[in-house]
Amino acid sequence: MNIGNVSLDNRVFLSPMAGVTDLPFRLICKQKGCGMLYTEMINAKALCYNDENTKKMTKIEDEEHPIAIQIFGSEPEYMGRAAEILNSHSNEILDINMGCPAPKVIKNGDGSALMKNPKLAEQVMRAVVEHSTKPVTLKIRKGWDDNSVNAVEIAKIAEQAGISALAIHGRTREQYYSGKADWDIIKEIKDSISIPVIGNGDVFEIEDAINMLEKTNCDAIMIGRGAQGNPWIFNRINHYMQTGEILAKPTAEEKISTAIEHMKLAVAEHGEYVAVREMRKHIGWYIKGLKNSARYRDEINKLTDCESVIMKLKELSLTQSE
Repeated sequence: MNIGNVSLDNRVFLSPMAGVTDLPFRLICKQKGCGMLYTEMINAKALCYNDENTKKMTKIEDEEHPIAIQIFGSEPEYMGRAAEILNSHSNEILDINMGCPAPKVIKNGDGSALMKNPKLAEQVMRAVVEHSTKPVTLKIRKGWDDNSVNAVEIAKIAEQAGISALAIHGRTREQYYSGKADWDIIKEIKDSISIPVIGNGDVFEIEDAINMLEKTNCDAIMIGRGAQGNPWIFNRINHYMQTGEILAKPTAEEKISTAIEHMKLAVAEHGEYVAVREMRKHIGWYIKGLKNSARYRDEINKLTDCESVIMKLKELSLTQSE
């Protein structure tokens, strides 16, 4: 499929997730067959003020392409300026976040709070499209709550504003990640606009991906929580779509060796102190369901150096065949 002038190898994408889709995790997902990567959401205003930590989040490695940088904010001026700044970056696509439900984001009117103000949302989209030399995409939710489901309205505005593709998570902001994602809203949007539509929400298995494609006719699938500790999901879905064959799930050994590889990438990128702490959640996801995983997870969460964590993971691997 194509988004604007960007050609993509496959239709299974990684969803942007704050505190999760950093460079090391993206590299792992790319290795495992992800069709397009997204950065964590980046504060447009902080980028305009040249904030060092924000600038670090825009770092992209050669093997990551194609990749989208996602920005958030509700002030058209800053969003447009951020788009201009990112014209010189190597990302192929610029994505606008209009779906984040986090209180610290919505309290400023950003993320999913923007859906409550379609007029301002349109101004933001037009400012970004006008100042970007790259295709601009948008990620939204179903609406703010069940009384204000306006995803179709926002989608139509987006198409008119020059947005090149739209990702829709089938939950309201009020739902967060609870309950069931509404795939009917994805189909409604697909039937209402002509730009590519990317479905998001509750894809954890190959069957979920196939069901979503069949039910909604969406152009691509975006996977968030389903990829946590399970980057193999991209290759498994792609392989099934191409061949009809279901690849075996990763073995305990594969999960643990990937966790170790991920840890090494994280140390190289963030330094040992930060990486060991950041990796605790990832390791918990990788080893979930393995024999003795709860005990080893608790022990790993107390460790503060990379070598000790790796040794503990290797020890866990040995216990799997006992």
